[in-house]
Amino acid sequence: MPATAEKKTREVSNHDVKDLALAAKGKNRIEWAEGQMPVLREIRARFEKEKPLKGQRIAACLHVTTETANLMRTFVAGGAEVALCASNPLSTQDDNAASLVKDFGVPVYAVRGEDSKTYYKHLNQALDIKPTLTLDDGADLVTVIHKERTELMKGLVASMEETTTGVNRLRAMARDGALKIPVISVNDAQTKFMFDNRYGTGQSTIDGIVRATNLLLAGRTVAIAGYGWCGRGVANRARGMGAKVVVTEVEPIRALEATMDGFEVRPMSEAAKVADVVVTLTGNKHVVRKEHFQAMKDGAIVANSGHFNIELDLDALKALSKQVKKGVRENVDQFVLKDGRSICVIGEGRLVNLAAAEGHPAAVMDMSFATQALMAEWVVKNRSSLKVEVMNVPREVEQWIARLKLRTMGLEIDELTEEQKKYLAGWEEGT
Repeated sequence: MPATAEKKTREVSNHDVKDLALAAKGKNRIEWAEGQMPVLREIRARFEKEKPLKGQRIAACLHVTTETANLMRTFVAGGAEVALCASNPLSTQDDNAASLVKDFGVPVYAVRGEDSKTYYKHLNQALDIKPTLTLDDGADLVTVIHKERTELMKGLVASMEETTTGVNRLRAMARDGALKIPVISVNDAQTKFMFDNRYGTGQSTIDGIVRATNLLLAGRTVAIAGYGWCGRGVANRARGMGAKVVVTEVEPIRALEATMDGFEVRPMSEAAKVADVVVTLTGNKHVVRKEHFQAMKDGAIVANSGHFNIELDLDALKALSKQVKKGVRENVDQFVLKDGRSICVIGEGRLVNLAAAEGHPAAVMDMSFATQALMAEWVVKNRSSLKVEVMNVPREVEQWIARLKLRTMGLEIDELTEEQKKYLAGWEEGT
């Protein structure tokens, strides 16, 4: 639904954002993103009429961006009560947070640059609505519920997880018997990972590195740690800009794939020696550590596009340094090593695409957040049959989103004939 037709809302009293005076700028950006999200717009128009989420309370821990703002608007249109907090201290866009509060009546608890104490305070403020559904990007809400707010489990229908790191944590909880609520892995939907992870992370990571450094990538060597869907995206975009790309991996099949995709594959111990830029996208801990920093060339740039900054052992880098120059460029800190070399870290090692840029383009988040919206509706409809496990998105939901996205792009595809359907469903007919 166009913003001009949306019901006028009243500023909510419960919030913690940087400055409500930023709301006008944020609203312009939210509406711009809305124009790039036709699938979510169509869902919101239907939700406005049908109110499939009436009576639901949704606590969301997501990156507070223009795209997330439009997802929150969709939930509100569907009849839900919503509270939003940030899933990363440096991913909040303060103008969008202000606009959600002032223009759209959504309680937001998020300030860019918040410390760890404030971050967890905001998580708990979002949970104070006693949610029936939670949305996570990293499983922090679910973790807090299981560790500290167990009283909330009784009224919780399910949670939905947006990112690889969170799904890994949740599957570990399920494996250990610690998971007590049903979880939908939105991250494992093809309409999410094949597009959001690959094309969204690919473009926005390069965007963040270039914005922060003004570096010419052509002719440079870029080391990509991890060749999952995110790593594939960044590697291909870096190559497209003329960079020489080296991939590091621990999974042999992915390493083979990177090799056959035309990339050089080396261990990080070797890649660190030749790289001008190192980017981590693994979801693991200390992928770049002391011995790698020691091997890097003078002036090397390090960035992380995995969910948590623990991919970089920044404590080890500090220990190797005689001086840390904060803010040598916006979002860039320079570590001067004891031997005189320097290494630059972008965005404190946090998500570079959000710490130093605007995150994924709205057009690709359109599918991810359409999946989130439809799965919220699906979970409510199917609550009685949900099991305590990590579940995948039903294929019919993904197919509907993909078809609608194609239609909004002006594209058509073939349909199977009855003869073809019969052939694919049978076994009697041979070659």
